[in-house]
Amino acid sequence: MRYFNYLTAAEEQTIFFLPPQSIAATNKDLLEYALGATLYMPATRKTVVQDIIDGKLTGLMSMVLCLEDAIGDNEVIKAERLLVNHIRQLALAVAQGGISSADIPLIFVRVRDVGQMRRITDVLAEKGSLLTGFIFPKFTVANGFAYFKALAEINKYQAKPLYGMPILESPEVIYMESRHKHLLEIKKLLDQYRQLVLNVRIGATDFSGLFGLRRSPDMTIYDIRVIDSCITDIINVFNRPDSNYVMPGPVWEFYSSERVLKPQLRQGVFIDHLGQTGGRQMRENLICRYMDGLIHEIILDKANGLIGKTIIHPSHIKPVQALCVVTHEEYMDATSILASANGDVGVIASLYSNKMNEVKPHMRWAQKIIIKSKIYGVFNEQQNFTSLLA
Repeated sequence: MRYFNYLTAAEEQTIFFLPPQSIAATNKDLLEYALGATLYMPATRKTVVQDIIDGKLTGLMSMVLCLEDAIGDNEVIKAERLLVNHIRQLALAVAQGGISSADIPLIFVRVRDVGQMRRITDVLAEKGSLLTGFIFPKFTVANGFAYFKALAEINKYQAKPLYGMPILESPEVIYMESRHKHLLEIKKLLDQYRQLVLNVRIGATDFSGLFGLRRSPDMTIYDIRVIDSCITDIINVFNRPDSNYVMPGPVWEFYSSERVLKPQLRQGVFIDHLGQTGGRQMRENLICRYMDGLIHEIILDKANGLIGKTIIHPSHIKPVQALCVVTHEEYMDATSILASANGDVGVIASLYSNKMNEVKPHMRWAQKIIIKSKIYGVFNEQQNFTSLLA
């Protein structure tokens, strides 16, 4: 997989100081940072295979075929059958040269239970190699051992690893009287299967539903205080130096709705890079499509150490992934910090002359920036996320 492979060579050269590298699906250390915008869709969607073959989902690198909340309880048998057919059709298209396996997004299946995961892998047999893993919803200590024990057993017969991604979205995780104990127990469980855990995902929609809440497109998930406090604790437990699990941002649910509050996107960011006419038009297009709320939330995701994002609409792919690209300033700071880790200095001035970089406190940040730079690339000095949106 290689990000932004739809750009021409000239466009890539203009936009990137360092272009994205090709990432092997077997390189877990990079892969867990490389999911970008992960598109959820119901397994009952009939055009899944054709959309992939026709390249309609431009830039998509990871997707989830959902057998849980995205389908009705009465559709389960039908959905399983369709999912298996989707994977078989993709395998046939690869065999016949209709598509390269490198052009197929990473495919995950969101299952309802352990039995469903076993059935799917048994039926798909060797064609299951087109899958990258499974997502475990409503993940708790009670069901988590069974999921990962079964996944470990399934992997004994796989040509390449299948990974698991738990979604933290159950009452035990968000209710304050059980949260801390349960999060620590989940971490202890996941630590036992660390080689199989690709991401730890946050189910903000299910959390909100427990309280009868739903954010508007004018607000971010961090404005919903009860959800924000839970996300804070999840980050506290799973993003420590002794674990360092990768966590994507929660789903952004909107692709069209009415605005109440003023948009937050500044004109200057767009005008500086695209000119008066082009910059204003790009900003207006994003506001009219209600993307400014999404962009605001992605920025807050990044500030809180979350990488990538769950999405439910193809129009969200480019904004999420454009904001995953490392800026030139971030890259210069990161390389300077790493180059100064020989013990001779503790603090150095940023090459941009606008901040101080402390070697020890900023070391983990710098290491993550370098990982992201390999996957998503580094913008040229005068470029930013608007370059990719344009």
